[in-house]
Amino acid sequence: MEKYILAVDQGTSSSRAIIFNKKGESCAVAQKEFTQYFPTSGWVEHNPHEIWSSEASVISEAMAKMGIDGSKIAAIGITNQRETTIVWDVETEEPIYNAIVWQDRRTASYCDELKAQGVTEMIHEKTGLIIDAYFSATKIKWILDHVEGARERAQQGKLRFGTVDSWLVWRLTKGMLHITDVTNASRTMLFNIHSLQWDEELLKLFDIPLSMMPEVKSCSEVYGYTQSAIFNHQVPIGGIAGDQQAALFGQLCTEPGSVKNTYGTGCFLLMNSGEKPIMSKNNLLTTIALKINNKVTYALEGSIFVGGSVVQWLRDGLGIIKSSGEIEALAATVTDTGGVYFVPALTGMGAPYWDQYARGSITGISRGTTAAHIARAALEGIAFQTLDIVQAMQRDADLPLKELKVDGGASRNNLMMQFQADILNTKVIRPRNPETTALGATYLAGLAVGYWKSVEEIRDQWQIDSMFMPTDDRQQVEQAVKGWREAIQRTLTLNK
Repeated sequence: MEKYILAVDQGTSSSRAIIFNKKGESCAVAQKEFTQYFPTSGWVEHNPHEIWSSEASVISEAMAKMGIDGSKIAAIGITNQRETTIVWDVETEEPIYNAIVWQDRRTASYCDELKAQGVTEMIHEKTGLIIDAYFSATKIKWILDHVEGARERAQQGKLRFGTVDSWLVWRLTKGMLHITDVTNASRTMLFNIHSLQWDEELLKLFDIPLSMMPEVKSCSEVYGYTQSAIFNHQVPIGGIAGDQQAALFGQLCTEPGSVKNTYGTGCFLLMNSGEKPIMSKNNLLTTIALKINNKVTYALEGSIFVGGSVVQWLRDGLGIIKSSGEIEALAATVTDTGGVYFVPALTGMGAPYWDQYARGSITGISRGTTAAHIARAALEGIAFQTLDIVQAMQRDADLPLKELKVDGGASRNNLMMQFQADILNTKVIRPRNPETTALGATYLAGLAVGYWKSVEEIRDQWQIDSMFMPTDDRQQVEQAVKGWREAIQRTLTLNK
């Protein structure tokens, strides 16, 4: 009987489960949105129990759609929203606070204090990261500082920290495994990406006991087996990677210089930089892309905090569209933005600017500006942010961009993908299977249990859906980019 791989894809706004077959084809999908909490301006939280219950629900739904149980699942691969921080009690298994989401900015002022202490270079050298509220370390410290009795319990070894992958594995194995993988560990600002260990100096700086930290594993190995009643069988858990690294692998960007961009809630560009880390001089992050069979691959990453979520804001905040899918048709009713630029810094600006206090701006509005102009400017703003990061990557890696592989929900927007190709002046390639994040986790799990024998076997499955070629009208593009640069400067100045 044929067996399958189950991808557990736990994202920022929804939990998904996708079952793949040997050809890398999606056989069943289940998805469930969960609650976003905004306790005050700049704060974003999730309920860890709802993360787990929504994921457990979609796993059961996906298997029910196919009429199978755990005996037909060869392995489970997990991919997850990164940096999001959960702290729970090892005895009660209860989270002591809501999950603090990667988008959350509550520790921005503490990050300023760290910079003033002169530890920026030390942290960058060890972790490849820039001091920012984005990463897990300051979130853990905030929880320990603000939840009554938390620091004392942490020092007694009674608390556990995990990014979302760790929390899911803990629940799937009923507390038997407290682990993470190198990709998620590399996003905490506590992990030394050279020694591949939790860094004692950094743990001391943030006053976080080592006993809280999960054991760090590779991205593809059998970590253990499920104990959950969801499956009726013990199923091996064989792959873990943070969502962006999983997408890089799912796009088969396995050669140095290959680049992918995921257009999700945020946008995340990763360039495979090979077996040695390139320490960025252009405000990008150096991160671990993958570890398979004791071989570590590194990546340069540029993080855009607001990508597809700007479309959600146009829907929920401004009300100019009723569903996210309407934006392309609305934007297409005008031939350009009419001079409008939308810098979507709704939760600060990531790479290459790293201004955590920046807020969004729409410039160039006139009496003739319509909802369609603003919609088009929002889409172009996503693409322009991508351009900024690609140019920084090219300066760091000294490698030309031959092509950009794209994925994520907003990559289905043909108007935006064409504009992306135009301003990058390179071809943009969208794969036939858009589920590259889940597919990456699937491939990692499948390789761990021998479901696929090698990366070469997997490579044969990758197929192109669409290719977007850049326009020849470079003068018009240069004019548009010039306007974007001016809009960025105005936005940065406004927030000073």
